[in-house]
Parts: sequence; C-alpha cells; structure tokens
Amino acid sequence: MLTLRRAEDRGYADHGWLKSHHSFSFAEYHDPEHMGFGNLRVINEDRIAPGTGFGTHGHRDMEIVSYVIDGALAHRDNMGNGTTIVPGEVQRMSAGRGVMHSEYNHASNAETHFLQIWIQPSRRGIDPGYEQKAFDAAAKRGRLRLVAAPDGRDGSVTVHADAALYAGLFDGGESARLAIAPERLAYVHLVRGALRANGQVLRAGDALKLDGEPQLLLDQGRDAEVLVFDLAR
Repeated sequence: MLTLRRAEDRGYADHGWLKSHHSFSFAEYHDPEHMGFGNLRVINEDRIAPGTGFGTHGHRDMEIVSYVIDGALAHRDNMGNGTTIVPGEVQRMSAGRGVMHSEYNHASNAETHFLQIWIQPSRRGIDPGYEQKAFDAAAKRGRLRLVAAPDGRDGSVTVHADAALYAGLFDGGESARLAIAPERLAYVHLVRGALRANGQVLRAGDALKLDGEPQLLLDQGRDAEVLVFDLAR
C-alpha cells in the first residue's frame, strides 16, 4: 500500500524566530492519524531566523538525527560536544537516560533550514551519545547512500534503533531501487526538488509511506534530494 501526504497537509507552527512544518503530531499540533510511522516519531522541517535558536533543553530515550539543508546549525550539549552542522553532514544524538543541549543559528543574515528527526530507540535508558559525519554529494549522486544504521555499517552514523536512513540526489535519468523486506515499512521524505517514487510524483516536503511493498523505485528526479527510511513496524 502506498500513502501519499502532501507538504501542505503537514502541521505548521510560526513562532517568529522559528517556522516549523510537522510531518507527525508534535507540540501543539495533534492529529491522531499522524502520530508516527513504525518507529519513526518526528520529522520537523525547521527554519531558524538569524541570530536565534533553541536554548538549552532536555531529551530522554530518543534517537535524534539532524540533517541540515541550508545554512549552519551550532550544537552544544552537556556531554562536552560543541560543533557546527552544515549541509552534507548527519548528526546523531542518543538522548538515552537524559541529555541537555542547545541549537543555534549564529549567522547574522541567513536562516538555518534543517530537518529534525526522532526515532524511537530499541532500548531505553542507554548512555547518551553523539556522532557526526559528512557524506559528500558524489556519494549520494544517483544512488541511495546509507547514512544511519543500527550497526554503523558502510561508514554510517550508528542509531540505537531498528531503522536505517538513506540519502540520495537524483536528476534526469538517474534512478535507484531499494528492496523492502516483508516485515518492514519504508518512508520517503523529499527534501527538495521533484522526484517520482513508485510512480507517485513528489515535490519538496511531500512524503510517501510504503506498507507491504516489495521495493522502492526512485526516478525522474529534477534537482531532487531525498531521505528514505527503512523502519520496524
């Protein structure tokens, strides 16, 4: 079964300094039909105004992945990490039994546009952890590059969850296939551009849920950047 959800159907919050689209129920946006998909719980598409950001706040028992689309995101946490995330990089923070962190856009004249992704962990109460890796455009061009996985295989970041995340760039005649095991779910989120997924035309912010489909076929991209999740039910 294929379920298409258009970008404009997502939840939306405008806090002035932060504009956020919610793929699933989050904060004041609540939709019983969109509480998550498998063990994927949150995809927030956030735009942070220059010189602003999220002050220090806490999380528990969640695998949090940040994927910067434009600009830069400064991260600081109580594990001693102080980094900046830019496009092409993937950050994984395991909240585990508790972590405090902040996220800021220190630019004076450019917004930070990024995806904040939450995946439910396989086990609660683990040690908090942090990891950040770069994946250049060549590694994602015309293919799905594994960027996060439970075992950190192929140089991906390690998520403590039964989920894998792929990123790809597609244009023109480029295409890719991904087999989906019968017991798994797949979720496609189009970051930018346009792309066809199993015959469904997606535009930036659109998503496609796959349940009971044996494979995913991506083709007919136009300056497309895409994330694909392989998920536990």
